Amino acid sequence: MKPAKLHYWILGCFSMALCCGSTSDKFLLSDSHPHTWEKLYLAHHWPVTVCKMSANDCQDPPEYWTIHGLWPNKAEECNRTWHFNVTEIKDLLSDMRHYWPDVLHSSLNRTQFWKHEWEKHGTCAATLQILNSQKKYFGKALELYQHIDLNSCLLKAGIKPGSTYYQMTAIKEALSSFYGVTPKIQCLPPEEGEKAQTIGQIEFCFTKKLELKNCTESKGGSKWMQADLQLGTGELSVCDDTLPTYYPSQVQRHK
Repeated sequence: MKPAKLHYWILGCFSMALCCGSTSDKFLLSDSHPHTWEKLYLAHHWPVTVCKMSANDCQDPPEYWTIHGLWPNKAEECNRTWHFNVTEIKDLLSDMRHYWPDVLHSSLNRTQFWKHEWEKHGTCAATLQILNSQKKYFGKALELYQHIDLNSCLLKAGIKPGSTYYQMTAIKEALSSFYGVTPKIQCLPPEEGEKAQTIGQIEFCFTKKLELKNCTESKGGSKWMQADLQLGTGELSVCDDTLPTYYPSQVQRHK
């Protein structure tokens, strides 16, 4: 190969390497990209209901709403090479263990739940600059959770876990009045012999500017979200306004 041709060949290979290398770590998505998303769901789940749904033997679930995840709509597993690394969130671990625990496996492999959430949802949320690292993604989710302060809101509205049944419309009105938006509320349908649905998950929607907005999913819910809601013996779905709603204070063991 002549020197001039060799020079251009090397230059071309170098340019290609730069191009490929720059897109492997961080990526920008156009509106037509299949992983493009429009809004985020901050999902809170009620640990007692999570335990009711699961075949696992939950031990002493938290008695407060915890984080299930921060999920972009219309996108999953956007970068399968961007693996979870717990050392990147070492400064957040105390809050993570308290507010974002693995309810089903509290004494086992504590980071597996976070690994799942990052690789399935975080890698998609990371197309937003404010969420473009593992520390930013988990840190911002914790910040939004504390800003929403769902536990305090429900208590102030007189909605407490126990044996009392609530009307779903009353729960919705309390949340909408407090936050100024309509969240998405999901329940476990009544089992055989039961008359009430069991509240399980409350999701707040955010724009890409991380501003609250109404959640307007259809009754069946987003297909992108459903896989996260199948935990074992049951599946959550959008709550029925006509059914009484149970807000359990403890796990009911089936004999």
